[in-house]
Amino acid sequence: MTRKPTRTVVRAWARLVKAQRAALAAVERALKDAGQPPLAWYDALLELEKAGERGLRPFELERAMLLEQYNLSRLLARMEGTGLIERAVCPEDGRGQVVRISEKGKALRREMWPVYARAIESAVGARLDSKDVEALDAILGRLIQA
Repeated sequence: MTRKPTRTVVRAWARLVKAQRAALAAVERALKDAGQPPLAWYDALLELEKAGERGLRPFELERAMLLEQYNLSRLLARMEGTGLIERAVCPEDGRGQVVRISEKGKALRREMWPVYARAIESAVGARLDSKDVEALDAILGRLIQA
């Protein structure tokens, strides 16, 4: 591709990145102020809860998470140490492992959600009217599909 982006495209890109950083920082701040763990914990717990009893292999969890997770093994070790997750031998591959959410993990995820939801509303919903939210959703959906 030899075509260069227009100034507007470059500005839109920069704003997209800045908006994402600002929204994530606001969510992290809200969780911290409420005495909750970081957003990556919520993200991991949600994906594990959605997986049910089957659980997820660590690489599946990393792929499913909304956030970049460069230190997944360290995150899982901390979560296991606090009793939020359990590890088991993978039935299909005895060398691998499966990660499952514990009842304590389910309870923590449910406790974190109201704080997270308010932060999402504050960072996005309260700043845009319903038409803007629908347009943003559609635009970001097209970018993700590309």
